[in-house]
Amino acid sequence: MSVFEAKAELAKIPTEPGVYRYFSEEEEIIYVGKAKNLKNRVSSYFVKNHPDRKTRRLVSQIRRIEYTIVHTEFDALLLENQLIKRYQPRFNILLRDDKTYPFIKVFNEPFPRVETSRRLDKKTGTFYGPFANARSMYNLLDMFRELYTLRTCNLNLTPENIEAGKFKVCMEYHLKRCKGPCEGRQSLEDYDREVASIHQILKGQLSIPQNYFKENMIAAAEKMEFEKAHEWKMKLETLQSFQSKSTVINPKIGNVDVVAIASDEDAAYVNYLKIVNGYIMAAQTLEVKKKLDEPDDEILALVLFEMRTTYESDAKEIISNIDITTDFKAEITIPKIGDKRSLLEMALKNVHFFRKEKAERQMIESSATTNRRDRVLIKLKADLQLKSLPRHIECFDNSNIQGTNPVAAMVCFKEGRPSKKDYRHFSIKTVIGPNDFASMHEVVTRRYTRLLEEQAELPDLIVVDGGKGQLSAACDALKALKLYGKIPIVGIAKRLEEIYFPEDTLPLYIDKKSESLRLIQQIRDEAHRFAITYHRDKRSRSAFVSELENIEGIGKKTAANLLKEFRGVKAIREADVERIAQFVGKDKAQKIKEYFAAIEQ
Repeated sequence: MSVFEAKAELAKIPTEPGVYRYFSEEEEIIYVGKAKNLKNRVSSYFVKNHPDRKTRRLVSQIRRIEYTIVHTEFDALLLENQLIKRYQPRFNILLRDDKTYPFIKVFNEPFPRVETSRRLDKKTGTFYGPFANARSMYNLLDMFRELYTLRTCNLNLTPENIEAGKFKVCMEYHLKRCKGPCEGRQSLEDYDREVASIHQILKGQLSIPQNYFKENMIAAAEKMEFEKAHEWKMKLETLQSFQSKSTVINPKIGNVDVVAIASDEDAAYVNYLKIVNGYIMAAQTLEVKKKLDEPDDEILALVLFEMRTTYESDAKEIISNIDITTDFKAEITIPKIGDKRSLLEMALKNVHFFRKEKAERQMIESSATTNRRDRVLIKLKADLQLKSLPRHIECFDNSNIQGTNPVAAMVCFKEGRPSKKDYRHFSIKTVIGPNDFASMHEVVTRRYTRLLEEQAELPDLIVVDGGKGQLSAACDALKALKLYGKIPIVGIAKRLEEIYFPEDTLPLYIDKKSESLRLIQQIRDEAHRFAITYHRDKRSRSAFVSELENIEGIGKKTAANLLKEFRGVKAIREADVERIAQFVGKDKAQKIKEYFAAIEQ
C-alpha cells in the first residue's frame, strides 16, 4: 500500500473501539491489533520515518486494512485474542500455549477418581489448574492420599455392578488406602463427602475441611475413641501444615489477581499469581517475544486476559506494577504499602529471577567453551529449583564413634571442583555426648558467624549430610543468623539418597544416573572422608595425651602442649632431654625419656 493509498484508507476508518487487521500482498493476515480509537491507532503506524524499525518493516508489507467495530475496549481485547490464536500473524506476539501443563481432574463418575490430566475435556470431569509447577501439583495429590481414602482403579462402579458383585477388593483396601467401594464397603455418600472436601481445598476454602476434621476429632475424644481422635488430629495437622506453607500474607486479602511485568528491547517477562482467600492457587512466569515495539500495558493486557481465562479467575481486583486501561471488569490497583504491596513485590521478584535465569542460561549455552562442570551445575540448579547457579557449595558432616571425640567437617566445592584451601575442621565445644542435631547447629552457627564477621563470600548452596533432623538443626542456625531464605539449603539422606528441602516433608528423588545427584554424592562423600580423617587423628592424639598422663608430673595440659610442639610420638621419643626440657623443664624431661626407654626394653 503506497503512502497515498494509506491516506485514502485512513480517512475511512472510524473513531470507534475495535479490532484492525493488516493484509499482505498474498492476502495473508500479518498483524491483528485492538484500539480504543481505531482511527488514531491505525494512523500511528503510518507516521513518516517511524522511530521503530520493526514497525517500518510491517508497514512496508501492508496492502489492505480491515477493521471490526465493537462496543467496548474489552470486547476488542476478546476479539483480538481470538483472531491472533486463529491466524497466528507473524508480526503479533504469540503467548505460550498452556494446554500442555497438567491439571488435577476430579472425574464425573460414581466414586470419582482424582488424577492428573493434560487433556482438558470438561465434559468428563472438573479440572483445577493448570499447574505450571508440577511438583506443587503432586504435593497436593500426596496430601489428598494422606487425608482421604480415594480409589485408584478405573472400574465402572455403578450401583448395578456393585450389587451384582462383579468386583473384588484389591491390595489398596488391605493397605487401608481404600475403603472398598467396589464391594459396597463404603457408601457413595461417605465417599462423596471426601471428594467435596477435595473440591474445597482446590478452591482455596480450607476452613471447611479443617472444621470438619476438628469436629470429628472432638466427637471421637468425647466418646473415648482415642485412636480415631488421633487419626482426625493427624489429618487436621496435615491440612494446617499445607495451609502454613500456602498462606501468602493475610488470609483477609481475599480473591485477587497479581501481575507484574518487566521488559527490554526484545522481550517482556510477566509473572501471574492467582490468589484465592489469601492462598496462591496458581503461579506462572512467562516470556513474551516482542515482534514490534509493543508497550508494556498492551502486552500485560493480553497476557492478563489469557491468564484469567486459563485459570478461570473472576477476581474483582487486579494488583499490578503498571496501569492497565483495558476494562477487565475489575479494579486495577498499584499498591505502595502493606500486604498488597508485598504481593506485588513477590511477583516482581519472580519476574526478575526468571529474567536473570534466562540471561545466565543463554550466556552459558552460547559459550563455545561450555564444559561438563557447567552442564552439571545447570542441571543441579534445575533439579533443586535454585534461583542461581550453585558455583559455591559448602557441605557439613558430623563424626563421632560411641560418642567420643565428636567433630564436624565442612568441605567447599567451587565451580563443581573441591576447593581444599577452604575446607574446615570443627571440634565440638558446646555439645556433650553424641547429639548430631546439636552438633550440626553449632558448626553451622560458627561457620557463618565467622563469614559474616569477615564479610566473606557466602555460598550459593549448603548441603547437610543427613535427613530432616540434621537439616532442621542447620536451618535453625541460619534463622538465628538471619540467613534463612537467603542461602538455599538441602539435606541428603544416605538410605535412598533422597534430597530434603526445609519445611517440606516430601523428599525429592533425583534420577540415580543424574550427573547432578552424582555431584551432591561426591561432595557428601568428601565431607564424610574429611570428617572421619580428622576424627581418627583426634582420637590418636587423645590416646597419646592419655598415655603421657601416666608419667608422674605430666598432666593433660602439658601432654597436649608437647604433642602440639613435636607433632607426634616418634619425634618426642627421638628428641634429647635438652630439647624436651625447653618445654617442660629438666626433671619432667628426664622422666619422659625414662618412660619411653622402659617401654622399648
